[in-house]
Amino acid sequence: MNDIFGMTKEELQESLAPYRVPGYRAGQIAEWMYQKGAKTFDSMTNLPRGLRDALAQDLLIGRPEIRDRLDSRDGKTTKFLLEYRDGTAVETVLMRQPYGNSICVSTQAGCSMGCIFCASTLHGRARDLSQGEILAQAVTIQDMLKEETPGGKVDTVVLMGSGEPLMNYDAVVGFLHLVHEPYTLGLGYRNITLSTSGIVPNIYRLADEGIPVSLSVSLHAPEQELRSKIMPINRRYPLADVVRAAGAYADKTGRRVTYEYILIDHLNDGAKQAEELVHLLKGQLASVNLIPINPVPERSLMRPSKSRIDWFEQFLLRHHLTVTVRREMGTDIQAACGQLRNKHLRENK
Repeated sequence: MNDIFGMTKEELQESLAPYRVPGYRAGQIAEWMYQKGAKTFDSMTNLPRGLRDALAQDLLIGRPEIRDRLDSRDGKTTKFLLEYRDGTAVETVLMRQPYGNSICVSTQAGCSMGCIFCASTLHGRARDLSQGEILAQAVTIQDMLKEETPGGKVDTVVLMGSGEPLMNYDAVVGFLHLVHEPYTLGLGYRNITLSTSGIVPNIYRLADEGIPVSLSVSLHAPEQELRSKIMPINRRYPLADVVRAAGAYADKTGRRVTYEYILIDHLNDGAKQAEELVHLLKGQLASVNLIPINPVPERSLMRPSKSRIDWFEQFLLRHHLTVTVRREMGTDIQAACGQLRNKHLRENK
């Protein structure tokens, strides 16, 4: 059966052509799937019964099932394990922020980047997700928010879950266009952030797409050798090239680039690294987001003390970099990407 979830309205019209129905039916079906939570054609009551029956014979509305859910004690963070029809499971996180509901979506099942701090890489990459499978994460959470509160909705999306978005380029860009459409979530591009470990050619491609999403670069070290130790992809796309590409993205889009910097105790949080980071980013349209590491049981990396975190932040501020320290959310439910999926994989061996 042909899965239509994730199709644009134009693609839906093509799929409906054999049924000889008016073009507006595609818009009705899109509204049911993406805004009204329909999982079957039977619930699409403004479609003729005969058409609903015929579509159900040939077409499928692919929606993932919620296999697991963890809620933080403070009620602000919820982590979902979503399973697709082929048994592939991915994580999606809802963060209830003061400025609205933010979700972190996955773009691949697992990850092949090999970053030493990340749980997503422990089992490698299982497969890429389609644009519909990425969208389904957002729609699933939006449906839940509507049930919780009238008018509840997803306000911002970050592509910062499992996987490297720019290694699944076509599906990710398709998702960015689709989630922006008024017949889906109608999300403004400026409410979307894409995080990359630094896939240089595709940073340039993204800059040329004309979709001004915010770019976040996983930096985590300010010089080549240390970054290669922390992030093996740095051997393929060296630090200098990554920063140059990010600068070009900022110039082309006018959007400030955020450099994510995970603070790891006595590895990348010393005075030498702070000085090198200031030198590297001086004069850039950029900000630094410091992230005290969320410990992963399978790794031996530790979180710095509060005094070390505070010192690192203040050093950057004194040298005129724009700096934030990420507010911790969901630590008690292991909200770092990959941890819930890894638990699921262990239990289902």
